[in-house]
Amino acid sequence: MESTSTTVPSIVVYVTVPNREAGKKLSASIISEKLAACVNIVPGIESVYWWEGKVQTDAEELLIIKTRESLLNALTEHVKANHEYDGGNLKYLEWLKNSTREK
Repeated sequence: MESTSTTVPSIVVYVTVPNREAGKKLSASIISEKLAACVNIVPGIESVYWWEGKVQTDAEELLIIKTRESLLNALTEHVKANHEYDGGNLKYLEWLKNSTREK
């Protein structure tokens, strides 16, 4: 039976990039592959994080990606394949676990 709903379950995904050029390139590829309806590029964010045993600070830009919930896996794979940073979702979550205390 075909759905008559005019909407689908939707999500917002955040991805950081090192600079504007990387953000525009990744955003364009996401949109051209129809993996999202819109990507906002937010300039001038400063990320403070734990890395290699100390506090690091980097200038980055933030991508706010608006898409269908059903496209999350495809979007994740696309970002992993086309992002300038190493890693991926699982490596990021492992880093998050290892960089924080339990309670």
